[in-house]
Amino acid sequence: MVVVEVKGLGDGGEKEIEGFFNLLFSHLYSLYASDGPETKDYVNAFIQLLIVEPATQKFLKYRILSNLFNATEHTSSIRPLVYSSLVQISSANGDLDVLQITRTNVEKWLSEWTVPPTEKASFLKTISGAYEAESQPEISYEYERLYVQTLPATSPGAQESAIDLIATALRLPNVFDFDPLFKLDAVISAKDHELFSLLQIFLSDGLQEFNVWVDSHPDALNKHKLDRSRLEHKIRLLTLASLAFQYVGRNLPYSKVAEALQVDLAEVEKWAIDVIRAQLVWGKLSQTTHSLYVTRATARTFEKEQWEALQKRLLAWKSGLNGILDVVVNAKRLAGLGETQDVA
Repeated sequence: MVVVEVKGLGDGGEKEIEGFFNLLFSHLYSLYASDGPETKDYVNAFIQLLIVEPATQKFLKYRILSNLFNATEHTSSIRPLVYSSLVQISSANGDLDVLQITRTNVEKWLSEWTVPPTEKASFLKTISGAYEAESQPEISYEYERLYVQTLPATSPGAQESAIDLIATALRLPNVFDFDPLFKLDAVISAKDHELFSLLQIFLSDGLQEFNVWVDSHPDALNKHKLDRSRLEHKIRLLTLASLAFQYVGRNLPYSKVAEALQVDLAEVEKWAIDVIRAQLVWGKLSQTTHSLYVTRATARTFEKEQWEALQKRLLAWKSGLNGILDVVVNAKRLAGLGETQDVA
């Protein structure tokens, strides 16, 4: 069979080589089922063949693997094998962005593939690792989170992976939303681990609780490669965001900020600028009133306390509207335009 005789990309122009492999894949799928063991063996052989080919033909290899992926049935278990290889080869050449991977596509593929959850998780781990290798840690974190979400909570290594995810979320300077982690079964299963209690502090507590935790877990930060000063910076920003959430539509005095962050009054403006830059709080600084007028603030989690705060704001907003309507009614009456019905 011709498939067995293929030992390399061969000679000829790139279009000719690409066309040859397209015919070869078509021939393969006409002979064997897309999920058959023979098909998987041949596809593995193709992939190994492409891996050893010179890097000078890397874009041709990407196209050949992409064509194979697209030619394979959407539900086939061969698809994750092919795309994982494409990710690994492109990442090894520093070309991961060439693939234009999107989370939407990845989630769509995962929903189509008839493979066990562990295989889907392995595929996500490959993507996460590739982005980490290309120094794109925040994209890597998004796929790492999907990976842990896909892992069955009772599977081997699930707790270790959950702890690694928590450490990554704490470590990354621009990750402030920790609520999604508490929706992952593997993370909840790690509730007895020391990092889980630290994660809870970053979800809803402040600097004081963080310092208490660090004092009671003196070796934990080094063990998990976490930097105390960076964590302190992050928890101060989150503490300020929580404080600002209570002052939406009002002036937040600098003195309150200094007390909550345990900093000198002279440092408050710097922290206010940092929290605005992090897009956790929106507002306007006033050196005259020594306050931050908060127009909007991010809630770290939305539970009973946050719902009650929202209710108070809505009631205040409704009261304000009623006051405006009363003024309009009185103005019309004075202008001789007649009375209007009361507005409830």
